[in-house]
Amino acid sequence: MEALREAEAELTVYVHPSNDTDVRRAVSRQLSTTLFSYEDRFEGVLLAHEVVVNGDRAKILNGLVPYFGVPVHANLLLYSPQPDMILEGKVELLGKESIHAIVLGVFSAAIMADDINEKFKFKRKGDGGKFISRSDRHHVIRKGSMIRFSVKRYRLIQSLFVRFKLIEYFHIYVFCLC
Repeated sequence: MEALREAEAELTVYVHPSNDTDVRRAVSRQLSTTLFSYEDRFEGVLLAHEVVVNGDRAKILNGLVPYFGVPVHANLLLYSPQPDMILEGKVELLGKESIHAIVLGVFSAAIMADDINEKFKFKRKGDGGKFISRSDRHHVIRKGSMIRFSVKRYRLIQSLFVRFKLIEYFHIYVFCLC
């Protein structure tokens, strides 16, 4: 998936002296607090990290708080969708005005009515309804379907919220799980 990327970073992680017996664990714990949150310095959502502590040198900070800085080399896995990227998600909710999908099992995507291809017509049957292709009756988007779409834009609202535009030849990129 294009939205996933690996990055390397040279960081300084500040650790409290009470954690000086196991610095590696303290550094991992400190970095874990940023998991699944958007980080401006990495330009994406941090999904995973692997930490290598650089040597045994640390700087003690001056001031009232007795933290010490540990130089760290980190390998990071980031999620950062950009416009026109192709993503894949599982449909979780369908309505006349939108399709809501989950990307990577974590991130929410909303495809609004004006971005859904005109080839699809919404029919409400049973729980939630479905989108049916006007040209091929067997081509159906329902809850549980896997769909591919391109990113129109994304924005941050406490967690990453992504708004998508379905790609022009939608039926080529839809895979129903039923």
